[in-house]
Amino acid sequence: MTNATARQSPTISLIVPAYNEEDYLPACLDAIMNNVAGEALEIIVIDNNSTDRTRQIIEGYPGVTYVFEPHKGITRARQCGFQAASGEIIAYVDADTKPPAGWITQIREQFAARESLACLSGPYSFYDLGRARNGISRAWFIAARPLYKLTGYMMVGGNFAIRRDVLEKMGGFDRTIEFYGEDVDIGKRARSHGKVLFSPRFVMPTSGRRMRKQGFARIAGLYFANYLSIAVRGKPATRHYQDIR
Repeated sequence: MTNATARQSPTISLIVPAYNEEDYLPACLDAIMNNVAGEALEIIVIDNNSTDRTRQIIEGYPGVTYVFEPHKGITRARQCGFQAASGEIIAYVDADTKPPAGWITQIREQFAARESLACLSGPYSFYDLGRARNGISRAWFIAARPLYKLTGYMMVGGNFAIRRDVLEKMGGFDRTIEFYGEDVDIGKRARSHGKVLFSPRFVMPTSGRRMRKQGFARIAGLYFANYLSIAVRGKPATRHYQDIR
């Protein structure tokens, strides 16, 4: 196999961190089995010390690998997935997402087309919010584009793919970050090893449960504050977070 051929067909591992996700995980895994399973090297779900039926749900899907991470935290779950995966590209979605048809094809095509691409991400769409709130959310991603052009990175934690060798050079994920800012930190550090592409076409349907329960204005303010904090200070402004289930 030539180097050119290898670039055209990178192997892709899909990682799904899950903490007490019995209500949302079945729909996520159904979408993965319908739209992703045939093209991914492996599908790994990280049970991040759940106390509900998350494990039983995962084990009900043949072809999905169950891995247990006892230390709760999204960055710890991401790191556990990275260590368990064997693909050249490591892709991450959240347990309340529904990966669409063509999603993994975009990953393969983008990395094959750009040898310098370190990380790919894109916006959310919300399958359980009304049209007005979805419109506001899309406007937020559009409004954030100047920051992306200024810094060279923008990330969505439930919708990204990163090269294995880049993660290795980064030393993996920063497990000192509990929640807010973890995606910005990934993008910032990946930018030192190549291009971080935020593509408007690389859309991930997800739940708007956090926005419904905490309010869009509050969530937008938290994410904006932590983006700036990571960009300027290298650490998040907000340490504590609320689990929304």
